[in-house]
Amino acid sequence: MDNLLSIVTFLPLVAAVIMAVFLRGNDAAARLNAKRLALAATSATFLISLLILVEFDASNTGFQLVEEAPWIFGLTYKVGVDGISVLFVLLTTFLMPITIAACWNVDHRIKDYMIAMLVLETLMIGVFVALDLVLFYLFFEAGLIPMFLIIGIWGGKDRIYAAFKFFLYTFLGSVLMLVAMITMYVDAGTTDIPSLLVHQFSSGTISLFGWQIVGGLQTLMWLAFFASFAVKMPMWPVHTWLPDAHVQAPTAGSVVLAAILLKMGGYGFLRFSLPMFPVASDIMAPLVLWLSVIAIIYTSLVAMVQEDMKKLIAYSSVAHMGFVTMGIFAANQNGLDGAIFQMISHGFISGALFLCVGVIYDRMHTREIDAYGGLVNRMPAYALVFMLFTMANVGLPGTSGFVGEFLTLMGVFQVNTWIGLLATTGVILSASYALWLYRRVVFGDLIKESLKSITDMTTRERAIFAPLIVMTLLLGVYPSLVTDIIGPSVEALLLQYDTALAEYVPDTHVAASH
Repeated sequence: MDNLLSIVTFLPLVAAVIMAVFLRGNDAAARLNAKRLALAATSATFLISLLILVEFDASNTGFQLVEEAPWIFGLTYKVGVDGISVLFVLLTTFLMPITIAACWNVDHRIKDYMIAMLVLETLMIGVFVALDLVLFYLFFEAGLIPMFLIIGIWGGKDRIYAAFKFFLYTFLGSVLMLVAMITMYVDAGTTDIPSLLVHQFSSGTISLFGWQIVGGLQTLMWLAFFASFAVKMPMWPVHTWLPDAHVQAPTAGSVVLAAILLKMGGYGFLRFSLPMFPVASDIMAPLVLWLSVIAIIYTSLVAMVQEDMKKLIAYSSVAHMGFVTMGIFAANQNGLDGAIFQMISHGFISGALFLCVGVIYDRMHTREIDAYGGLVNRMPAYALVFMLFTMANVGLPGTSGFVGEFLTLMGVFQVNTWIGLLATTGVILSASYALWLYRRVVFGDLIKESLKSITDMTTRERAIFAPLIVMTLLLGVYPSLVTDIIGPSVEALLLQYDTALAEYVPDTHVAASH
């Protein structure tokens, strides 16, 4: 099919425009039509996106399904996918119909809500398919706007504070990335990402304000991109916006934020930092590895003392993203395979955990852990589903959570035994806070009067969890579904990375710093 990537990218946006122009009124019928149109559009997008997988050749390490056309101001509209990006596109299209189905109980400005979700889907897919710097930056930054609105309009009582904190953190980090992109254009004479991937940026030591910068221009641009991607991931210590955003966001907003938006940071490291600035990545790798270990241990400990379920799962996400950054900057096959696998797996597991919180929040209108207890007596199906995703989050063998963590730890142990050893404690800590949460919410006697009339999951809610359960278990027992697709592209990336490092001759006569 011609223009397949453009159709998948812009179909949700077309649906949003149709909804904005043709859907009128705010009665029950109009609200139901808005939900149905959004669900139909996201479902159609997912079904069409499966054709990408059909036409994709995993053995080809270059960009495939490339579309190129003249754009504005002499720029080029260029999209394509490789083994690293194709699964992120499919993750996005897979999760969005589930997310829309999870908003079925929302009645406040539902048409606007659905439009925001559809626009957000287009912008998220755009990030993963963009093959032009300007296009990537526009998609990357524009995604802030619908998410800002989703938190700010449909969030909790402190939603305005959380929305502005989310926006300012992520936007300020990206300003430096824009400066780096302009520098890249000046240096390479193009904004074409495939061309930039083979362009050799200067790595000779330079002097800046009296400081000697080892790795030169590469290091400066690496730091600029790092400022944006580290906030997006989010890495410690620039993670503080995430718990606030999650707590205030509606359930569907939390699912999208955890399952897809956080992955843009990791994708950015894989698309830009490692292949374009290999020398700087090698120089800065120890810093990233130690920051990742701190994130894994510190945020796991913080998760243990949370009283809000969403906040606990949000800190858990920061810890799991620590494994991702660790795997990426281990810069070996196991590490990168594990990091990408962990991001895909975390999309299913964290999305499901936030949906689990949403199920009981819809009934009780509180996320306080102390408000629950003994739910297994009234909600056995819910208890079973919650147990499965809790175990997957801990990394139980047989679930997708195990594969990602195991591969990243294997990759890191090859690079630094101490970092690998410390990171492994995160597996124990995650079991501590996850099982502690599960025990307090699900087990025990049903003594609270307010819980004695609570009802188990509806058919709609069970249907929402079914595909997530299937993917979590399928990838747990058959991980080659992912590794076979990403493997050749990761291998090619590492070959390019290792070749660049082998050709690099450091300026040994210059001190690293002032």
